[in-house]
Amino acid sequence: MNAENRTAPPQVPTRRAVGQLEQMLAGVATTHSIYAVAKLGIADLLTDGPRTTEELASLAAVDPPSLYRLLRALASVGVFTEIAPATFALTSIAERLKTDAPDSLRAWAIVTGEITARCWGELMHSLRTGHPAFESVFGTSVFEHLEAHPDAAAVFDHHQAQGGLALHAAVAASYDFSAIQTIIDVGGGNGSLAAAILKRHPGVRAAIFDLPHVIERARAAAHPTLNSRCDYIGGSFFDSIPPGADAYVLSRVLHDWDDDRAATILTNCRRAMHADARLLVIERVVPHGNEPHESKFMDLNMLIITGGRERTEYEYRALFERSGLRLNQITATRSEVSVVEVTCSSSRPTTMPAP
Repeated sequence: MNAENRTAPPQVPTRRAVGQLEQMLAGVATTHSIYAVAKLGIADLLTDGPRTTEELASLAAVDPPSLYRLLRALASVGVFTEIAPATFALTSIAERLKTDAPDSLRAWAIVTGEITARCWGELMHSLRTGHPAFESVFGTSVFEHLEAHPDAAAVFDHHQAQGGLALHAAVAASYDFSAIQTIIDVGGGNGSLAAAILKRHPGVRAAIFDLPHVIERARAAAHPTLNSRCDYIGGSFFDSIPPGADAYVLSRVLHDWDDDRAATILTNCRRAMHADARLLVIERVVPHGNEPHESKFMDLNMLIITGGRERTEYEYRALFERSGLRLNQITATRSEVSVVEVTCSSSRPTTMPAP
């Protein structure tokens, strides 16, 4: 056999493989197109039935031919449907872009277009520096930005509330709260998780603990379930956490922070907990290997937005041990997050709170 025959022919990408990569690369166009119709409220304008592009453009104050091109593109992927020339109607996908839809994603689409996508455009900054791209784009941290821009914060809160409805219901249904009388939701935001727990478990009483300006927004928009069974406490989990609860909840909090600051939060939880108390960490747990999992791209999202991270079970165990805590069990839910139950260990924390 000569050398030419021993040389393997070059691998030629199949049409399917090329198509998959092309589709991935084209995702940015779909993302920005969905943001645009969400921002314009097009789905709301179609609530009462189909409209022409001219009608929609007049109501949304945009250029009719350009809007037609946008809606035609989205109709090609099922977001709307063109039922007659230049006349569009809602599909089941577009229904979720209505403001008042039970499973609305309109706020999520707006946050994605105005914040998330801009930061993904600066992914190289985070890769080179290890720091959040958000700070490069907006000149401040995401939390300081939201505090300084109430309108953006309101959309973000709505996004968190709507996006978390199924997740919070799954947590409330998956974990056994029967032995718990009082919980403190640390970094509880608008209280939507506490509301889901209280709705399903009438014997539980809750407190929302968050920064004072967040507590003001939460109190103003209180869920009816929270009215008589919930307290609101302002403070910073980097300073101290109120003692005395049977359970403390950290729902999608630790993923906002690097290991040092996450350990500070956990250490403060440990100091607030009595011997029999438990800490419920509600987070994505990253699987090993090549298994597809939403947490792996969310991990990159946390890198560019907050500087935080999603973690594996091993990484959580190490973080808890460092903070004087012990991982007891991980309970899967019918959502992307798990409930990681943590209790006090006999060892003392090895971290000190940040000044």
